[in-house]
Amino acid sequence: MTFAATILTLYPDMFPGPLGHSIAGRALAEGKWSLDAVNIRDFATDRHRTVDDTPAGGGAGMVLRADIVAAALDAQPQDRSILAMTPRGKPLTQARIRGLATGPGAIILCGRFEGFDERLFDARQIEEVSIGDYVLSGGEMAALVLLDACVRLLPGVMGAASSGDEESFESGLLEYPHYTRPQMWEGRTIPEVLRSGDHARIAAWRKSMAETDTRLRRPDLWERHEGARVDPPSGARREEGRRT
Repeated sequence: MTFAATILTLYPDMFPGPLGHSIAGRALAEGKWSLDAVNIRDFATDRHRTVDDTPAGGGAGMVLRADIVAAALDAQPQDRSILAMTPRGKPLTQARIRGLATGPGAIILCGRFEGFDERLFDARQIEEVSIGDYVLSGGEMAALVLLDACVRLLPGVMGAASSGDEESFESGLLEYPHYTRPQMWEGRTIPEVLRSGDHARIAAWRKSMAETDTRLRRPDLWERHEGARVDPPSGARREEGRRT
């Protein structure tokens, strides 16, 4: 099964963009995933290819019409998740990325102007997703981020299957620090433990550094990580209750 991505956008020429390079670009050329950028304007019904209108109730900006965007959505395969990149969406996580990467693909809606007519979300099963608490000119850059994160997890894209196992967020922690040659640079040396050849010591050091960095740099992640370690799954609590 090939991971298939369809982008619904007013600017299809923005794709594949950076996804046409590096490991994502090689994987695209090798057929490990596919990308189709669809112009929402192709589903407009007037000669001016109008896709937006003024906000009901007044106000600045323009709003993407529900009927036009829905027509574009309905013309796509219905076997994939539909995502809309919006500032009010649920924050994107590595866990959600893994879920998408193991599926058949995604249809991604890229907003512009003031966003979408709210009735679109009432009428269609659309997952709203955000990549951060800031506002972009449109959803295209966010879609590129989401797809890059998904594509690198596809089988054969990163090479060794274990390449991403110890990366940031995979275990709920930030990744440990990395070093390489030269051994001495501007008076700074590679930590002795990494030169020791003692794999157990190295593993322990890396775990300790990942925990320390997460606690200091991302206390929000550390709090969630500690909570996950302390609280057993609800199923485990029920099992214990039955045994007693």
